[in-house]
Amino acid sequence: MSPSPARRRLLQLALGAAAFTALPRAARARTEYDFWFTRLMYESGDWDVDQRMPSNLITSLVDYTSLRVDTKEHVLPLADPRMLAAPFCYLAGHKLVEFNPDERRNFEKYVRNGGFVLADDCNHDIDGLFAMSFEAQMASIFGKAALQKLPKSHPVFSSFFRFDGPPATGFELNGWGDDLVHDYIKGISIDGRLGLLYSNKDYGCEWDYDWRNKRFLAEDNTKFGVNIVMYAMTN
Repeated sequence: MSPSPARRRLLQLALGAAAFTALPRAARARTEYDFWFTRLMYESGDWDVDQRMPSNLITSLVDYTSLRVDTKEHVLPLADPRMLAAPFCYLAGHKLVEFNPDERRNFEKYVRNGGFVLADDCNHDIDGLFAMSFEAQMASIFGKAALQKLPKSHPVFSSFFRFDGPPATGFELNGWGDDLVHDYIKGISIDGRLGLLYSNKDYGCEWDYDWRNKRFLAEDNTKFGVNIVMYAMTN
């Protein structure tokens, strides 16, 4: 069965019309869900970090939004063309990021065609191996000036909940990384739409706890994650 016009439009928003048309029938059938979480594997570095984060963020999307959410995390190689069908992708790690040709091709195609990637530096610093190598990859693919700090007025900070800039994490001043609270996050925009959100704040580790422990927090710290997903799904 082909997707309804509304579901078809949702996937077009996430991928771009050209990318949607190129999807195999099996990928289009995934539109029974509005959202599914896709973690990207890459050959270099350590991609399988903060393993409880996806289920925690998924729980928040179920709690706060009306999205039809797939409750399973999906893990795909960045080099696999199936990742082009994802409405949202997550890429993180501590170590070297050096894309092979297939990974580079898919990453660029996905972002340029309307996809959205959240990339998170688990070292929470600006001069560690992940940060330096990932930023070098982005400069090589999209140009040296493509990665820019987001202003506090950017729609990602008000797409669902309202934030005065990126919320700090408990990992920024814990003796690891550069011991700084980064008052910014960066992104790459394509035709006015954010296709990559890049953080040195280690949101993945901040949200890496059993979702049942959220009740012990004074404030749900995954709310900004909801903003990120809602921006990705509606812009």
